[in-house]
Amino acid sequence: QVQLVESGGGLVQAGGSLRLSCAASGRTYLSYAMGWFRQAPGKEREFVAAISWSGRISNYPDSVKGRFTISRDNAKNTVYLQMNSLKPEDTAVYYCGAREAGRAVVTNEFNYWGQGTQVTVSS
Repeated sequence: QVQLVESGGGLVQAGGSLRLSCAASGRTYLSYAMGWFRQAPGKEREFVAAISWSGRISNYPDSVKGRFTISRDNAKNTVYLQMNSLKPEDTAVYYCGAREAGRAVVTNEFNYWGQGTQVTVSS
């Protein structure tokens, strides 16, 4: 089992940037595919980004492609989400997810979740 803790959320103006972090603890010696989802009030949880354990493969939906970048540092057991050119519609609670998987696997289906961090983008 792995525990996930997100940080880095906050209030930013449209066009600004934020970097979210997700620190993993527990059975981190296993290989985990990881990623981010977000959920705005009254909306379903939405996939944002995913990355393989190796860090060489990533995946994004069109809504964030070119603006968001996911990366990871396995030595620190941490995954990052760099968010640039933020828009008011990016406002949501952002959740980090993980799933035990092969080192070259990228997936948006996770079975471990963090508690979430709030991102608010003002216009």
